[in-house]
Amino acid sequence: MPCVADWLNNPFSIVQSIFAQNVPNSDWEKKVTEYFKEKLKENNATNWVPSLNDVPVHYLKPNSLVKFRCMVQDMFDPEFYMGVYETVDPNTNARVLHFGKYRDVAECGPQQEIDLNSSQTVTSERQTFYCVPVPGESAWVKEAYISASQARVSPSTSYTPSRHKRSYEEDEDMDLHPSKQKEQHIGNSSGGDIHGCVEPKRLETEASVGHHLISPNCSPPLDLNFPLPGEKGPACLVKVYESWDSFKVNDVLEVYGILSVDPVLSIVNNEESSALDPMECMDTAEEQRVHSPPASLVPRIHVILAQKLQHINPLLPACLNEEESKTCEFVSNFMSELSPVRAELLGFLTHALLGDSLAAEYLILHLISTVYARRDVLPLGKFTVNLSGCPRNSVFTEHIYRIIQQLVPASYRLQMTIENMNHSRFIPHKDYAANRLVSGVLQLASNTSLVVDETELQQGQLDTTGVHNVTALGNLITWQKVDYDFNYHQMEFPCNINVLITSEGRSLLPSDCQVHLQPQIIPPNMEEYMNSLLTAVLPSVLNKFRIYLSLLRLLDYSISDEVTKAVEEDFVEMRKNDPESITADDLHRTLLVARFLSLSAGQTTLSRERWLRAKQLEALRKARLQQQKCVNGNEL
Repeated sequence: MPCVADWLNNPFSIVQSIFAQNVPNSDWEKKVTEYFKEKLKENNATNWVPSLNDVPVHYLKPNSLVKFRCMVQDMFDPEFYMGVYETVDPNTNARVLHFGKYRDVAECGPQQEIDLNSSQTVTSERQTFYCVPVPGESAWVKEAYISASQARVSPSTSYTPSRHKRSYEEDEDMDLHPSKQKEQHIGNSSGGDIHGCVEPKRLETEASVGHHLISPNCSPPLDLNFPLPGEKGPACLVKVYESWDSFKVNDVLEVYGILSVDPVLSIVNNEESSALDPMECMDTAEEQRVHSPPASLVPRIHVILAQKLQHINPLLPACLNEEESKTCEFVSNFMSELSPVRAELLGFLTHALLGDSLAAEYLILHLISTVYARRDVLPLGKFTVNLSGCPRNSVFTEHIYRIIQQLVPASYRLQMTIENMNHSRFIPHKDYAANRLVSGVLQLASNTSLVVDETELQQGQLDTTGVHNVTALGNLITWQKVDYDFNYHQMEFPCNINVLITSEGRSLLPSDCQVHLQPQIIPPNMEEYMNSLLTAVLPSVLNKFRIYLSLLRLLDYSISDEVTKAVEEDFVEMRKNDPESITADDLHRTLLVARFLSLSAGQTTLSRERWLRAKQLEALRKARLQQQKCVNGNEL
């Protein structure tokens, strides 16, 4: 694809061309953005851009265009850089203007020096985000993005085993002769997976990081700060040049930008500390280490285009606002076959829940629930379900989570044991020595499904950490917020997390709705039964379930004045008949059930029929709880 080659493999040539044509006019920056925006609209061109989510860093060509699907885990302080600078040839006095945007290091040609006192110099500002892959992203999501990709990458094009080896030898040589590597400069594409690169103002601080593996006074291995244990994938320093105020911590982004793995930044040694800027010395060694990690671990992306993602379901169009969802051909086609999809999903979940169709109904409502608004501190639309009656210490809850994993784009199973409560880090906290936000299990992206498994909870003593963790879980469920710990104060971070609690009796945690499981079948081999469920469902049907659950969360919903009046009258009548047991909370819950019941059928307004069906479901659920209470005393 020769038409793609330049802007994809060598985006700097495009930027240089636009810069040269438009300088000193500052419009060149907008024209660069517009150029790439138009190119990415052509013929699914986004699929030709290699993704850091799919491709190891050392397979990618340095300074090429890449994309990254990620969550903003932390935001570092803004930094200054030379947006435009001038070089001068001491022999001929010839002057050349260069752009510094999208670069970590100011470049200059042979026999040229940067004129720091030039009147043409433009100092600009950029923001650095520390980004990680979306926590808990499902395997099917990753596989779908990989299969859609048409990027052509090969380790042999830029890297060979012999060049790997030579890079290490050169690295040892450069330790002894740092000036030698300085002469080699940025254009060297080999060793990009070994040598790091950092932003200009931190050039001198890289040494302790780049060589910490062989230093006798080395620091512990770099923590990539993933929120969930066992996560894999690259963390990236994402350099944002415009509109960074529109992004915030925990936003899910897709960024397109220039990959920087500049080897020249790895060679400055601790012995050269005399060259440090006095202001840079104010940074602690730990801060330097965290903010300037080696590019083999944390590559840099200089962003040309960035967008917030409403969802990460690869089976849906990337952006679907309310207007688009009404006119989009994909949406209208899918909505026309919604009813059989819902029926199939209900049957699938009924089998998963051992024949309990009522629990399956509530699980569907839970999976399409989302916080649609906040009134003062109250999040509207959250629908935390406590599925009680689950077998203790069985494989049942694990397999229920596996099924949810196959249906939603991001999820995490939190095993609520005394040990986990006392030793896990749930709440993100600020590390002032390293000047970073240390992540915790509850730092999750919007629309993540969190399955809290309480069936493994044994008797024991919660310590201070355990109490804080349980409190944080309760606040997440009740208020859809997590209070991050900034040592001297706490800061509220609103969230939108679907929490499903599986328990034997009633959960210790708060919930919006408790559904007691009533198995109709007890399979002799639970493992075999659950595995056969997933293997029996066709991949095309599974994909329909995935589209169904993601799409319905994006639909708008309203209640007409006429139906509102009818609901109010109905509630007054219910209170007259049974004033003791019908409360305002019951009305709120029934309205929520009616909302998600309507959406689950593809209806964006509440009808009389759906209201009556919601009342019927609630009556069945309460009768079951009452029946269980009579059997087990006051357990429920």
